[in-house]
Amino acid sequence: MDHAARMARFDETDLYVVITESFCEGRTAVEVLDAVLDAGVRLVQFREKDLEGAELYRRCLAFRERTRHAGALLVVDDRLDVALAVGADGVHLGQTDLPIDAARRVAPELILGASSHDLEQALAAQHAGASYVNIGPIFPTQTKPLPTPALGPDIIDRIAPRLSVPFTCMGGIKAHNIGEVLDRGARHVAVVTAVTDAPDVRAAALELRQAIQARRS
Repeated sequence: MDHAARMARFDETDLYVVITESFCEGRTAVEVLDAVLDAGVRLVQFREKDLEGAELYRRCLAFRERTRHAGALLVVDDRLDVALAVGADGVHLGQTDLPIDAARRVAPELILGASSHDLEQALAAQHAGASYVNIGPIFPTQTKPLPTPALGPDIIDRIAPRLSVPFTCMGGIKAHNIGEVLDRGARHVAVVTAVTDAPDVRAAALELRQAIQARRS
């Protein structure tokens, strides 16, 4: 699949679930992934920052096999090498990771996501060739070792109108506050614990998907 085809499928997605096993409430990441896919989620990120080498590859390959079977897009956090090795659809790069323009030269057909925390970073990522820009963290979150201060939903109003590529929103988004990002035009909402540590993963994913779809109709 080329970049255009991948982005056409990206545009059709709604909820973007980022899965890290340490945030899965004692379940395996694969168990959570299966429930997420069963809820109809078609955009998933594999994020395991504490794994390396063969184990990282093995676990990511399991994600690739399941997402391919479900017809879902798989994005790998940080690691372009692993994304290419398993045949993933994309890689998500933070501010201290491989630069977007370098990644684009190596992987012209992959979806390249870029984290941004302000307008300058978002525009720089877009200029460098990012496929989508993530805006966040919107609300307080504890899913990173050094939490970035919450930007507030108004940051979407400042960044989104300046973008010509799709954007995602992330950071502390839950069922009770997702409306605040949807009101500002978000179409692709990324979450971690709102789904992965929920007592019923499938039900939590469905609830958030329905909220997004209701604003699109």
